[in-house]
Amino acid sequence: MRQSYGRGSATPRMPESVPFTDIAMDDAMVERVESVLRSGRHVKGDECETFEANFAAACETDHAVGVSNGTAALLLGMQALGIGPGDTVFVPGHTYFATVSPVLELGATPRFVDIDPDRYTMDPDALRAAVEASDDPTAVAVTHMHGQPAAMDEILDIADGNDLLVIEDAAQAHLATVDGDPVGGLGDIGCFSFYPTKNMTVGGDGGMVTTDDEAVARQLRALRNHGRDETGEHVALGLNYRLDETNAAVGDEQLARLPEWIEGRRRAASQYDRRLGDCPAVATPATVEDATHVYHHYPVQVSTGERKAFRAFLDERGVATGIHYDRPVQEQPAVRERVEPAETPVAAAYCARTVSLPMHPRLTDAEIETVCAAVEAFADESGQVETQPGGPGHSE
Repeated sequence: MRQSYGRGSATPRMPESVPFTDIAMDDAMVERVESVLRSGRHVKGDECETFEANFAAACETDHAVGVSNGTAALLLGMQALGIGPGDTVFVPGHTYFATVSPVLELGATPRFVDIDPDRYTMDPDALRAAVEASDDPTAVAVTHMHGQPAAMDEILDIADGNDLLVIEDAAQAHLATVDGDPVGGLGDIGCFSFYPTKNMTVGGDGGMVTTDDEAVARQLRALRNHGRDETGEHVALGLNYRLDETNAAVGDEQLARLPEWIEGRRRAASQYDRRLGDCPAVATPATVEDATHVYHHYPVQVSTGERKAFRAFLDERGVATGIHYDRPVQEQPAVRERVEPAETPVAAAYCARTVSLPMHPRLTDAEIETVCAAVEAFADESGQVETQPGGPGHSE
């Protein structure tokens, strides 16, 4: 049983031949869900505990706490760390809205930090400058964007030197590593999403928070369950953010398959790299030696002003594409009206040019050929024949 999610233009001109992503649900997952449904225990049961234990082991952390979605993971994680009014949380300009909205929801202040132009994650030098300019630095929420881990060694050094809490937004980077260590276990907490398009899912929405801090884990378990602790007392003002048993069962099955799926993504990315690395129409994503990229997305950059035409051209050839994301998060109306203006020029330039090509572990050689041929045809038809440093055709 397979579900395909495409994000091409609104009016495709031919049937989509290469979907943007592809989600597999096999018989073992279905059977495990059926077993849960027959058991009559649909919440707060063994499946969630098993999934949590296995996920903690995969991330090499002492604790993992399942929650209802990735946004809840970030919100409850920050709340469990004590973040609230008067606190400043440094966030990247290039990230998804959910990295920032919990900061505002808790009454804290987000400070936006520009990104590294090659790694497209938070720039440590920009973070250092922002921390030095701040009167009340509290925490840094760093996103491992597109499956590419951030420069954690440098970021952790800055955090240690300034007594900052470190929140890893690992929603797009399950089992990615830095120097061999899994993300989600490098900071104070790691926050994961299992939304259906992620590298692994739970058959719906779901999330997880990882930590080595027992007190934080205990607080998280209370906060997800109406603030109720193991004694049965309501010790905090919590709501219902529980992960149910059927979702946990699917998640545990998918976790076991995730290493194989990551290899499939890396294989597809390697083929894209070889074929498109010198294509003048696009700049392929850079890789770094200290990290294992798990390719939630495969983002390329096109020339400024060419994105709409590029996506339409690929769409006409049955290739779905996506944009992650079209502007720095501080330019979203709900954020802009609540924060001071912030300039992140590298993030802004990146957001204006980025296009994500199809990426999932079941991409076939024929599908990759279709994508690459379409990109090369766009280069030919648009007359892009010369490589410009730092622009299309450039890759580290």
